[in-house]
Amino acid sequence: MKYDVLIVGAGHGGAQAAIGLRQNKFEGTIALLGDEPELPYERPPLSKEYLSGEKVFERLLIRNAAFWEERSVTMLPGRTVTAVDPVGHKVTANGETIEYGQLIWATGGKPRRLSCDGHQLAGIHTVRTRADVDQMMRELDGVTRVAVIGGGYIGLEAAAVLAKLGKQVTVLEAQDRVLARVAGEPLSRFFEAEHRAHGVEIRLGVQVEAIEGTETVTGVRLASGEVIPAQMAIVGIGVVPAVAPLLDAGAAGGNGVLVDEQCRTSLPDIFAIGDCALHANRYAADAAIRLESVQNANDQATVAAKAICGVEASYDAVPWFWSNQYDLKLQTVGLSAGHDAAVVRGDPATRSFSLVYYRDGRVIALDCVNAVRDYVQGRKLVVEGLAIDPARIADAGTPIKEIAS
Repeated sequence: MKYDVLIVGAGHGGAQAAIGLRQNKFEGTIALLGDEPELPYERPPLSKEYLSGEKVFERLLIRNAAFWEERSVTMLPGRTVTAVDPVGHKVTANGETIEYGQLIWATGGKPRRLSCDGHQLAGIHTVRTRADVDQMMRELDGVTRVAVIGGGYIGLEAAAVLAKLGKQVTVLEAQDRVLARVAGEPLSRFFEAEHRAHGVEIRLGVQVEAIEGTETVTGVRLASGEVIPAQMAIVGIGVVPAVAPLLDAGAAGGNGVLVDEQCRTSLPDIFAIGDCALHANRYAADAAIRLESVQNANDQATVAAKAICGVEASYDAVPWFWSNQYDLKLQTVGLSAGHDAAVVRGDPATRSFSLVYYRDGRVIALDCVNAVRDYVQGRKLVVEGLAIDPARIADAGTPIKEIAS
């Protein structure tokens, strides 16, 4: 097998790369290789509408089979690349050799697993693939109590759905608040209160010592010795970038594979995009970061596709994210990590407010809860790095666009 462009990873980034190539009049052969049996599908709904049963899987497909056939994109499902030969321009997948002219690495990451005693028991789940969630759903009828290990967005979204399904849910978080890595304390405390109001128990500053059970989970034992009863455990403790074959082949990187503004790696004719791509980002406090978001995957895919087609482009998109929990829609623009001040705009008690983050006197990010107008208008503050008087931004009665002007 040989393709002019081989895309490894059939998630959001890989699918958008294939679409972008055809949109930019690329006429060569394209193959989209993924380790799942399905066509490319949206992952964010897995912990929300798909787990709750509000959306059937077909509604998650990024495009249907006919779309890919019409654009002559060859699907190579159920394959995992284990080795890359950058000199010979070929990869090894499931024992087969596939040659490429140019390679786009869009593998994302794998959920970080527990390593404590009992980590291998049945009833322990991550939320990354359709198969993960299908297995959870098959088991739910026999489950009354669920332990969610990790108070990040995935864990909290799953907790919200399971609480609505009538399960007794306990969230176990090692930090002193949920969302500690990605949000300011006011937002953390707001979501903790919301979950508790819906019957979810939130345990902060706790360490998981072991998973109890013989064949199936019966509980989670904490370092204190306390056992939290549970017939199911959901683990949401982060993602490990799936880049080992590229690093083994000599690509620069570590926590991800390093790419330039055109998403090129240090290896010839190899690009990397999405969750696994370590890149410079002017919105970040760190010199190089990975972004685990659909926005980043799609935007980097568009840049890589244009670069392959000889169209001038560079990655410089403002990061944005979202999370749905109960009837709350959180929309984030910018990156709050490294902020030195934060202003609450509006009243959290109304369940519609924003948290505006500053660094060195300039706005770097907004978290907007049920506040779509703030999210839309606040984008300008972040993109332009405006120095807005915190007292003015705290006045929710004045539209942000009026303040920004």
